Amino acid sequence: MTGLPIVYHPDYVAPLPLKHRFPMPKFGLLRDLLVNDGVVTVDQVYQPGAPPQAWIQQVHTVEYAQAYITGTLDAKAQRRIGLPWSPNLVTRTCTAVGGTILTAKLALSHGIACNTAGGTHHAFPEYGSGFCIFNDLAIAARLLLNQNHAQRILIFDLDVHQGDGTAWIFRDEPRVFTFSMHCDVNFPRQKQSSDLDVPLAEGMSDEDYLSKVQAYLPTLLSQVKPDLVLYDAGADVHECDRLGKLALTNTGLYERDRFVLDTCVAAGYPIACVIGGGYDKQMTNLVYRHSLLHRAAAEVYRQYRL
Repeated sequence: MTGLPIVYHPDYVAPLPLKHRFPMPKFGLLRDLLVNDGVVTVDQVYQPGAPPQAWIQQVHTVEYAQAYITGTLDAKAQRRIGLPWSPNLVTRTCTAVGGTILTAKLALSHGIACNTAGGTHHAFPEYGSGFCIFNDLAIAARLLLNQNHAQRILIFDLDVHQGDGTAWIFRDEPRVFTFSMHCDVNFPRQKQSSDLDVPLAEGMSDEDYLSKVQAYLPTLLSQVKPDLVLYDAGADVHECDRLGKLALTNTGLYERDRFVLDTCVAAGYPIACVIGGGYDKQMTNLVYRHSLLHRAAAEVYRQYRL
């Protein structure tokens, strides 16, 4: 197989109540757009499976994982997640975690790989929050460390919301460096301490935002020297995002992702990408925004002939 590997499964889309604000259809529409626009071919699409529950429990408590999977989680904990429980959503949640694990392993062998979901960074060991049930980034990182696929991992989180669950999970783990650059006056109200946090002022636009990414990433790579970068490329920094409060344009989004990918690959660091958050009633616009990550990744993949 040649070309950028991407990861997708039809189970990434699960039914939700009508008018629910979580844009569930975007995952399938993103895969279709990438294929229809020729960004990737169907031969470049890898299909993950759900991981064993024991892998999930390397990050999440047995009690929480079991309660969620069996549908016995109490109503208050369900409300904190913000997604109504269903067997289909359990399948979707676990398959997406498997997708990020597969994406990470593909990145180690190909240099770059992109999931078409992932970035559930608000999930803590004992509970879910903010549409995040199991923390795919944390599970993938912990598994790669435990399986000796990596000794040092950088989680580079550019979602508009702080990666609070990820920060908490790895607060005492020296092999994982957590970086979060996020809008300061946004969810979650109570922030955690990443290894490095960069809070941003509301309304920040392309030039100022990009200058910060360009200032931090090269230094982090040289200091951390990771075996793998896990990149949360949230599209919710866009000016039209319903939950974002920043003001990037499509051009800014693309330039951000292109810089991150190019910088990592040029320095010899494999990078695994997840799409993170993105919220818009205009589904076509939202899906295109998410696709900018994969378009940038395909360009970098070709440029370096990975």
